[in-house]
Amino acid sequence: MSSLELRGLRKHFGPVEIISGVELKIAEGELVVFVGPSGCGKSTLLRLIAGLETVSAGEVLIGGRDVTKVDPAKRGVAMVFQSYALFPHMTVRQNMGFGMRVNRVPKAEAAVKIEQAAALLQLTPLLERKPAQLSGGQRQRVAIGRALVRQPDVFLFDEPLSNLDAELRVQMRTELLALHARLGATMIYVTHDQIEAMTLADRIVVLRAGRVEQIGAPLELYDDPDNLFVAGFLGSPRMNFLPAEVQPDGRLRPDGMSVDLPSPVDGLEPGCRVVVGCRPENVELTDTGAIQASIKSVEQLGNATFVHADCGAGLAVAAELRQRWSLSGQTTLRFNLPIAQTQVFDADTGLRIRK
Repeated sequence: MSSLELRGLRKHFGPVEIISGVELKIAEGELVVFVGPSGCGKSTLLRLIAGLETVSAGEVLIGGRDVTKVDPAKRGVAMVFQSYALFPHMTVRQNMGFGMRVNRVPKAEAAVKIEQAAALLQLTPLLERKPAQLSGGQRQRVAIGRALVRQPDVFLFDEPLSNLDAELRVQMRTELLALHARLGATMIYVTHDQIEAMTLADRIVVLRAGRVEQIGAPLELYDDPDNLFVAGFLGSPRMNFLPAEVQPDGRLRPDGMSVDLPSPVDGLEPGCRVVVGCRPENVELTDTGAIQASIKSVEQLGNATFVHADCGAGLAVAAELRQRWSLSGQTTLRFNLPIAQTQVFDADTGLRIRK
């Protein structure tokens, strides 16, 4: 397996810049997830690494070797796509071995690689079946096996689980993590699903409009976001945001409210505009809470309850309750935002204001 490095990578489609100077280093054996909203450029970035799109500027290095202009087949990468792209008239064995047959790998060597990959992916009993006889999860494992037999330096996954139902997605996430642990392979995984990103990644690369917003371990990004976009994108429900103004005493007054909140940041200029952020699980519901809100909806999930409330002036707050609270007949609630779990962002730039 090999490391991967992107140096000032850019991609233009005509006058439109899709990827804007991405800098990234991925260590050998690391599983890195590209995540972001639709249209942010994550799949395009993956295709640039694979060589399926030409680079407008910058360099792609795999194992220290510049492969920017190298043919895709000679880059040492294998890609698993969102669609399984299996040949319906071929068996699992034939699908897994097709690439090796095209590259004229000796039959005996190809047979050994297929058997080894099938055993690793629990496909051995299915080798003589055709795709129509397989479940969605089994078909995706075949697509992974087809990449596996190539023994690439880097595995590339482009939203491989998006066509599966919820239960199969959970199962396949577990299988992918186990596969990564067994192989110690360098893997890049693209998804718009933040749960996949949080559960799979050694590190997450958050993208927006072709730019890297933040790179870090999943919990690092969740607990310590650099800006409003990262804070709002990771987490479901997303972080609560309350626009506010800094008061002369340094406290924060959310718009439309008559209460002031303590600030976790010192030295803010009075009158400056900020956004106060607090995750739903950190909202403290209490009868003596400083903020009152009217309950709009309640989501009972069994292991947790999410309460969505309206604070007035167009401000909404979501709170996560781990206890089985009874809210029947209750129309209002009071809450506090604990200072230790509150974050402050600049209202104009969206950047985090740190201590």
